[in-house]
Amino acid sequence: MSSVAWVMASTALVMVMLPGLSLFYSGLVRGKNALATAMHSFTCLGIVLVVWVLWGYSLAFGPSVGGIIGNLDHIALNGVGLEPREGQDIPELLFMLFQGMFAVITPALLAGAIAERVKFRAFGAFVVLWVTFVYCPIAHWVWGGGWLHTELGASDFAGGFAVHMASGVAALAAARILGRRQMQDGETALQPHSLMIVLLGTGFLWFGWFGFNGGSALAADGVAVIALVNTNVAAAAGALTWLLLTWYLHKKPSVLGAASGAIAGLVGVTPAAGYVEPMPALIIGIGSSVVSYLAAESRIKGMVDDALDVWAIHGMAGTWGSVALGIFASTTLLGGGLLSGNSEFFLAQVVSTVIVWIFAFVATWVIFRVIEVAIGLRPTPEEEALGLDAAEHGETAYMFGS
Repeated sequence: MSSVAWVMASTALVMVMLPGLSLFYSGLVRGKNALATAMHSFTCLGIVLVVWVLWGYSLAFGPSVGGIIGNLDHIALNGVGLEPREGQDIPELLFMLFQGMFAVITPALLAGAIAERVKFRAFGAFVVLWVTFVYCPIAHWVWGGGWLHTELGASDFAGGFAVHMASGVAALAAARILGRRQMQDGETALQPHSLMIVLLGTGFLWFGWFGFNGGSALAADGVAVIALVNTNVAAAAGALTWLLLTWYLHKKPSVLGAASGAIAGLVGVTPAAGYVEPMPALIIGIGSSVVSYLAAESRIKGMVDDALDVWAIHGMAGTWGSVALGIFASTTLLGGGLLSGNSEFFLAQVVSTVIVWIFAFVATWVIFRVIEVAIGLRPTPEEEALGLDAAEHGETAYMFGS
């Protein structure tokens, strides 16, 4: 029963990440788009969970069809009850809900790349299609008995491939299609409107990540303990690294840098949290921050308006973490990685990374183009100038003077 209680608590912790992400992202945009940006994350709780119980869970975790996708045996949760799945000690119904929270947060992460310039109905349509045709297949490949795990031998403890890499790479494709945000007269840069809100969101995300990674052990055991420790170690190392980088390079210790580094460290350790020892987790956290910082500062930043650095933080740190697992995997927890002489596992991680990158980018590109033709993606220039809070929702995040 202790494992059931732990996974139930972890499910709630992952759900807390959604309001955390809403705060984190809304603080990073201009005030006139804060509510619309938060709404993207909040809406995923409704859209994705409905998709998940109707057909998403079955596609991701139903009996495998050629290792590519689950069949529809569990459509509308048919046959999903209090009996555990093979090899688990918790009810399948609880496992379904826990995994559903992962499905919810993945397109919500992606939404940060397209903030301030996408129609709400276009985003809603995108979420349904993307979860169905991108998230569910990748989740099946690595967690549901699919080919990346069973045939190539790749591993993903809590979402390096299926969550962070998939959303980060998809963010790059989506931002490229949408084009750059508008800047109004007098604006020389698109600055966050509230770093206090960003920090509050970071705290909620860090807190919720204990359930995200620790709960992925699916038991109240030693692996969960290791995952919790590694989560905290990597986040702390990531925050400190980005902070020191900005302090050294720009002569000021950046508050936003500390928050970004913490998230990068959390992302990077996610695929490895239960499979490495604490000192490799520290290295992964440092590396995640460096990789994400360099990606955020890279030339591609000038060509693609990834509004909130989703590709740089989630895509690149997720990539680094997945490959780093192939290097640092513990011999006692996962049979070892490259440093233990297991080059086959390292190669499986690298090959799987390339496959997920290509699939997520191409599939997202196709989905966005279909939506662009069918209902359009961007609001009018006048609506963007007004702000999406008022133009799309008829409301405002702040009512000063009212």
